[in-house]
Amino acid sequence: MKVTQSLAVSLEILVAHKARTLLSILGLVVGVGAVVLMVAGGRGAQKEILNRIRNMGTNLIIVNAGQTRIIAGRRRQIGTATTLIPADAKAIQANCPHVRLAASACNKKRAVRSGSQDATTNVVGMSRQAFQIRNIQVASGRMFDDQESRGSRRVALLAPTAARNLFGDDDPVGERIRIGRVPFEVIGVTAPKGTDANGADQDDLIVVPVSTAMNRLFHVTSVDTVYVQATSANALSDAEREIRRILRRRHRLRRKPDDFTIQNQSTLIDAERATTQNMIWLIGGAAGISLLVGGVGILAVMLISVRERTAEIGLRRAIGALRRDIRNQFLMEAAMLASGGGLLGVTLGAGIAWLVSWLGYWKTVLSWPSAAVALAFSITLGIIFGIYPAMRAARLEPIEALRTE
Repeated sequence: MKVTQSLAVSLEILVAHKARTLLSILGLVVGVGAVVLMVAGGRGAQKEILNRIRNMGTNLIIVNAGQTRIIAGRRRQIGTATTLIPADAKAIQANCPHVRLAASACNKKRAVRSGSQDATTNVVGMSRQAFQIRNIQVASGRMFDDQESRGSRRVALLAPTAARNLFGDDDPVGERIRIGRVPFEVIGVTAPKGTDANGADQDDLIVVPVSTAMNRLFHVTSVDTVYVQATSANALSDAEREIRRILRRRHRLRRKPDDFTIQNQSTLIDAERATTQNMIWLIGGAAGISLLVGGVGILAVMLISVRERTAEIGLRRAIGALRRDIRNQFLMEAAMLASGGGLLGVTLGAGIAWLVSWLGYWKTVLSWPSAAVALAFSITLGIIFGIYPAMRAARLEPIEALRTE
């Protein structure tokens, strides 16, 4: 029998038994759709996390006072240190060839009041260079100048969430707030930055000059963080080595362990990418198990089809059909079932992924190579699980097959 004839016969048989055809491909539809959807969701999460890391700054290195460790997916402070000071940032910028800018910062939660509105928010003391390093833009008003920084002036910029909590929809520029008991003038509002890699709101903060924070609010002589911008992405590792060498010498550590922790943005990006990639493979593999269930469904339905069509097989053999014609006929039916189920699964998974992203529940990024692999795997499984029924149908003897009628 020619391939076109075999294809037409297979299609006619499958259409004639719509319910059985639908049930046989249902497992493959669910399996392929789940793989496409889960991989799209994983890639969307990966893209979102990497964008948040890059949004923290360009060619960024973060030096934290004390030692930190990643606990439950978040970086936690495991020791305190008061050795990191603003002069360290100046020394890093002056003595590290692979560093373009360095800026000190300190951060504490404080109660803030504006009229009758109260809020507890992060108050961040930063030098002017930190705005450039962290890609912080001023949406309205202005940034504090060098004179205000040196004089520890009581000026502040509000991030959007803090501005909304204190002033609602009103423009806060020029208004007065109290951080603790200290009055401040609001001179600007920063542009929104969204959440960071840990899901924390980067817009719920108030920025003041670092000298003001240290002298008037926190009453400390050390800072929590030094933000560093390397000269290029390729210079991040060299800059990290230079920073470690400078700080160890300045802090006179000698044989002692570091009293600071350095986070390299490229290392952080690589770690997040590896983590989310492993998550994608794990979720995709779990969803792929349902493909095996779909293959078993094709096996069961094809065996039932052989039993129901025994007389038909005997008649075709009696009028001259060869064993390979019968075998190829059933293999083609299995391949058509698998192909149809795979295509429907890709369509279903891509459609749900698009809908979820369009509704704003979860950002998804479709991976067409992954969809093609899932489709190919579906067709391969269908053919593999269709081999046994096809061979069983081909081995039927014409006389025995006709006798069953």
